[in-house]
Amino acid sequence: MIKKFFILVFLALPMGLFAQTYKFGIVNTVEVFNLMPEKATAEQQLEALSKQYENEFAKMQEEFTTKYKEFVNSQDSMPENIKQRRMQEIQEIQQRIQNFREVATNDLEDQQSKLLAPLQEKISTAVQAVGSENGFTFIFDMSIPAVLYAGGEAIDATPLVKAKLGL
Repeated sequence: MIKKFFILVFLALPMGLFAQTYKFGIVNTVEVFNLMPEKATAEQQLEALSKQYENEFAKMQEEFTTKYKEFVNSQDSMPENIKQRRMQEIQEIQQRIQNFREVATNDLEDQQSKLLAPLQEKISTAVQAVGSENGFTFIFDMSIPAVLYAGGEAIDATPLVKAKLGL
């Protein structure tokens, strides 16, 4: 029994020292990100690009619908060779639509990364500066559900990061 007590004290002692030695902070990077004026500009650019892709997709879809209706309405009177060629045209249009959809999705994702990466870097730099200037050992991002429990001594550094970014 005494042996278990000493083991418990031995294990608890470093934890007590650990809590006193380190300064923990939390920050909500999503909240900071949503306040950044550059976010609205990036969203507008992505919206414009998305609209261009939607318009082009609608044109392609219209072309497909027109060709398909023409084919369905006249297939009974077509010779077999022409019917085969028209079916092949319709399949090619479908393939082009599918390829376009994939390229558009990839391009939108790339553009989003390019536009948002500088904002994320700016937030990261501000968090690091706040951590350094205020003597934090660790700052955890509370917008990422990685920390399941935060005990009493964590300091919310979100206002400091906002101030660092002038928000």
